[in-house]
Amino acid sequence: TVGAEDSFFTLGGDSIMSMLLVSRARQAGLTITARQVFEHKTPAALAKAGVSVTEDDSPVTHEPDVPVGTVPLTPVMLELAEKAGAAALSGAVSQSMLIETPVGLEYSRLVAATQALLDHHDMLRARLADGHLVVPAKGEAASAADCVTRVDGADGVDLGEAARQAAERLDPAAGVMLQAVWFDAGPDLPGRLLLVAHHLVVDGVSWRILLPDLVTAHEGGDLEPGTSFRRWAGTLAEQAVSAERLAELPVWTRLLDGPESRLGKRPLDPTVDTPANGLHHASLTTPVATAQELLTSVPAALDAGVDEVLLAGLVAAVGEWRRRRRRNLAGGVVVNVEGHGRVPLSPDMDLTRTVGWFTNSQPVRIDPGTSEYAEIRAGGAATRAVVGRVREQMRAVPGDGLGYGLLRYLNPDTAEAMAELPSAQIGFNYLGRFTAGSAEESPGGPASGSAWQPVGDNVLAGTGDADTPVSHVLHAEGLVRDLPGGPELTLSLTTPAGVLDQAAVSALAEGWVAMLSGIAASAADAVPDDTESPLVSLDQDQLHALQSKLSEEKD
Repeated sequence: TVGAEDSFFTLGGDSIMSMLLVSRARQAGLTITARQVFEHKTPAALAKAGVSVTEDDSPVTHEPDVPVGTVPLTPVMLELAEKAGAAALSGAVSQSMLIETPVGLEYSRLVAATQALLDHHDMLRARLADGHLVVPAKGEAASAADCVTRVDGADGVDLGEAARQAAERLDPAAGVMLQAVWFDAGPDLPGRLLLVAHHLVVDGVSWRILLPDLVTAHEGGDLEPGTSFRRWAGTLAEQAVSAERLAELPVWTRLLDGPESRLGKRPLDPTVDTPANGLHHASLTTPVATAQELLTSVPAALDAGVDEVLLAGLVAAVGEWRRRRRRNLAGGVVVNVEGHGRVPLSPDMDLTRTVGWFTNSQPVRIDPGTSEYAEIRAGGAATRAVVGRVREQMRAVPGDGLGYGLLRYLNPDTAEAMAELPSAQIGFNYLGRFTAGSAEESPGGPASGSAWQPVGDNVLAGTGDADTPVSHVLHAEGLVRDLPGGPELTLSLTTPAGVLDQAAVSALAEGWVAMLSGIAASAADAVPDDTESPLVSLDQDQLHALQSKLSEEKD
């Protein structure tokens, strides 16, 4: 249950959940903003600050929204094409999720539910043509019967091979953007459903929409509408040449310009540094108690988002690693920070129900501003300083953060100047929190009570072309799985084999976990600053409870 005075942040909310809360509050009759969630935190305070939808006389112009037709490529798509070649857009770049299916699932109902997804979420029907996407009308694209494959799963199957084959069946040029493989374990046992979608039409948030919608469609319910991806992408292109975005150019230049010492043995070479030529990887999981602190107490006490906390630990680990090797630390390091990118570009846009690749990628120069790395590991006073410094540098980017991509890829007059700015050596992506079911991947096991929930160690998996050049010297990811025993935070680092060796990647991963453990330990002694709070991650049940309590308080 959620109380009237419970804080959104100590419950563990993040920026994605705050966006969903704003949307659901409006559906319940209350208008609030993400900024008000920052400031007021609790259902009681938000109910007082919000305005009843019927009383809200703010002028809102509802622009025409035609979801079918030509869709311009967005900055994240053009970035992939620039770094890996235009052919990469039609390659095997996909995301996938393995979920448990309920006992007694019928093939015909699964096909019907999948068809409902294709009909409702327009981008799942899109095709790639001549440097843009085209969304056809319903009935003019691949049908669910062509997308759903049934496999006898009673005797065990090779899930990895099945995922590879499903990804190979994707064909953006032909409009085949989704594949579903049902591992049927028989009428008396739960099965598994592997969903594979081309990255051009989904992102991490999209799966939080697709899974509940699949359940709703399977049960015969109606799917809620949202703003089309086509309208949002078109508005991006319009804003890229606006005076407001052009005014951001000198700010981005000032923030990114500066010295940049090499992180690896040599610069990246796109002809050599590919997955096919080898990658080094390290992945570590924090203890549950540490993860719990990092997701709740630490953000509340240090006035930072979960992503900012994780990034602070990462740059501290990189700084310590560099110092041990007597490398130059001046100027910090440029980090490419990925975010969900779902920024409504007009008051009437609602992107909480839209499936598509919204990801925003923005470079940020991060300087930890300290060399007291042993103190950070020990949870000393330096932890608050490093988190605060990273937080301020992250929030110094102009506007909503979309401007870099717009000026770099959608405005021909500014693209060259933006391309000359220092590029990021490190890529960072906090994927957020996912509710996970049984850890058992194989179909045919006992029912876990987690029907339609992700299973397996990799909640959200991805594939790519083995010959695609690697974008960063070091790629860092964080993902949380909410398990019955508590949250599990997994931190992963990847690098091309010829740029950093395995020992270096393992040392950096160990350092990242150690820095975060120190930051978590410091939270107990930190004094919360209530002037501003982070956007931190609730699970779906807590979000519904918070929305209900918000409605009760308003009444």
